[in-house]
Amino acid sequence: MSMIGTRVVRREDPALLTVGGSYVDDLAPEDALHATFVRSVMAHADITGIDTEEALALPGVVGVYTAADLDLAAIPPAIPVLNQEMTRRWLTEDRVRYVGEPVAVVLSTSREVGVDAAELVFVDYEPLDAVVDMREALTDQLLLFPDAGTNAAIEFPSTNDADVLADAEVRVDRSFRNHRLTAAPLEPRAAVASWGDADGTPALTQWSSTQFPHATRDNLAKACGVETDQVRVITPDVGGGFGAKGGADPEDIVVAMLARRIGQPVRWTETRSENMIGMAHGRAMEFDASIGGTRDGLITGYRLYAIQDSGAYPAVGAILPTFTRSMVSGVYHIPNVSFRATSVVTNTAPVGAYRGAGRPEATHAIERMIDLFAAEIGMDPAEVRRRNFIPPEAFPYVTSTGADMDSGEYARAMDAVMEAVDYPGLRAEQAARRHDPTKPLLGLGWSAYVEITNPTNMGEFGSIEVRPDGSALVLTGSSAHGQGHHTTFAQLAHGVTGIPMDRIEVRHGDTAEVPRGGGTGGSRSLQLGGSAVLQASEEMVARAKDVAADLLEANPADIVLDTAAGRFAVVGTPAVSTGWPEIAARVAEAADDLRAEVDFKPEAPTFPFGVHLSVVEVDRETGAVTPLRHIACDDAGVLVNPLIVDGQVHGGVASGIAHALMEEFVYDAAGNPQTANFMDYGLASAAELPSFERLPLETPTPRNPIGAKGIGESGTIGSTPAVHNAVVDAVAHLGVRHIEIPTIAQRVWTAMNNPDDHR
Repeated sequence: MSMIGTRVVRREDPALLTVGGSYVDDLAPEDALHATFVRSVMAHADITGIDTEEALALPGVVGVYTAADLDLAAIPPAIPVLNQEMTRRWLTEDRVRYVGEPVAVVLSTSREVGVDAAELVFVDYEPLDAVVDMREALTDQLLLFPDAGTNAAIEFPSTNDADVLADAEVRVDRSFRNHRLTAAPLEPRAAVASWGDADGTPALTQWSSTQFPHATRDNLAKACGVETDQVRVITPDVGGGFGAKGGADPEDIVVAMLARRIGQPVRWTETRSENMIGMAHGRAMEFDASIGGTRDGLITGYRLYAIQDSGAYPAVGAILPTFTRSMVSGVYHIPNVSFRATSVVTNTAPVGAYRGAGRPEATHAIERMIDLFAAEIGMDPAEVRRRNFIPPEAFPYVTSTGADMDSGEYARAMDAVMEAVDYPGLRAEQAARRHDPTKPLLGLGWSAYVEITNPTNMGEFGSIEVRPDGSALVLTGSSAHGQGHHTTFAQLAHGVTGIPMDRIEVRHGDTAEVPRGGGTGGSRSLQLGGSAVLQASEEMVARAKDVAADLLEANPADIVLDTAAGRFAVVGTPAVSTGWPEIAARVAEAADDLRAEVDFKPEAPTFPFGVHLSVVEVDRETGAVTPLRHIACDDAGVLVNPLIVDGQVHGGVASGIAHALMEEFVYDAAGNPQTANFMDYGLASAAELPSFERLPLETPTPRNPIGAKGIGESGTIGSTPAVHNAVVDAVAHLGVRHIEIPTIAQRVWTAMNNPDDHR
């Protein structure tokens, strides 16, 4: 009996909420030494010397190591299309390029001693001017890598050199930004490394808080100069990733090298402040956008130039405009579209693939411009969107930038939101409040989005094995860190096999047990990992029918599985049956196992979509914004577990609202972090957020056997522009056309009192 669509409570939660999880820092051997990194206090400087003498003299210090001690070479970016002159050492020895960059590392017998010793390592710096602003970096007047001759890590050429706005009756131009964030996971980065000898062959076991165990294994093997089968990565519980816990950071690699060098396990867990300044940041993109169309609301052209801040060392963050380009025109049929981008390096922390990774930026740009266009022609922004939606009969639909979209019913999603909120009634209330000085101003903000999930079109591994007692073990190459894999994958296996869910164990995150896997990112887990588990379960049932036929002395073609009972019988004679324990026992007698594995590879990515409406209040005296309601109609195809989908959307919406209203990682002009802890960084809590309203909509995709699309990033993508538009809408009657995000009270108050500067 299929459990697809059933609201099953997450199996993962009881242990997490009672005894707690098992995290990397919990698993370190007793004899493990502590690694503490000495980090740069300068954004840009030449290193003229590193004095470790006092630190080495401190009792409990085992060693202090620099790049020279570990023979660390400068290596180019791992992504070949990036500027290969922009090299990096895992510990820098000649020049630092951002505050927080690892310079040296202390090994000590306790964490406390390590912290004290790190403060006794004296680094002599020759300060250099810093470049923090990405537009300033574009000028190349101050180069981070002089040998490169440029600050451009990669250029994305124009997709259309024609004048896409030539036929526009009305044109709007605007430059604005999607500012830098930090992922702020519950658990910071952590690693434990231990080397052993198996038959004389060095073998590394590394426990890592990562989203990508197999990629981490591969990167560690390459850095340490060993084969991948000599490295085992184990990922226990992970307290959040959000795209920032990639496949081995410099600290992970240094920890592994140190453990091999000294022949003793080494552990490392960063502090919150280290995490804020050192782990990959997100977003950090600026836009020069132009939109044009007719006075009756049809959009005829759209042009976007994006500048991506890569941080000090270009990596995955530098190629995020690839995904922005794919989604540049959003949910709209726009005849003429042009996109180009430049990724630059600056004296800031490197940028990574934070939740949505290039797609939220595309949505923010087009949705902000739609509202500006609507204001210019005097039309309700909801109506402008409706007039330009790609119609459902046009799918599959290929955009001008090459996105091959599977399905979409955008107007239907907007209709659902309008009906849920009484949109005309809200507009009437807004108008009444504008004439009542005793009440806060009311703002309504729309966002209609589409995103590409599994954007690099990866595959995934899944297997299932029935044990002799009739229980089952599911292995997946996806890596769970809050998404509910243990529940949804068990639901899928149960629906095919009939084995009770409480007898299906789902495991992941150990490269010695799971032979291969793509990990978790790009909202791909269910559509890839779930499809692999589903198909493996189907293959195992087909094999089990052969065994059941032997037990029941029947033709395999006549065997049927009653999934409600979990028993096999001959068609027409259900009274005579056999179950999974008997079948598994028969297979075991033959010294075999009842197992199937699948590597599922889809034909193409999927394209979830949605429509969000944000309702906010703005205080007339202070400019303070209070979100009142957030209504989201997100379509992720077939929903295996709507309860888990609710949780994913709620988490995403919370992140997106915080991005629009308060979260921002800030550097001063010299590259010094101003928001390096939770006292300064505007991380939202439940107290700042409204209750979310999620409306159901399912348009199945034909691109995987479940019919599922991704959902993990959708809430983030749809919510930020909706809230941004709502804030501007609340004060639009004053003549305000635009306010930069985050729309903190000071910015809103300034716009209300100086509307001419915000037109």
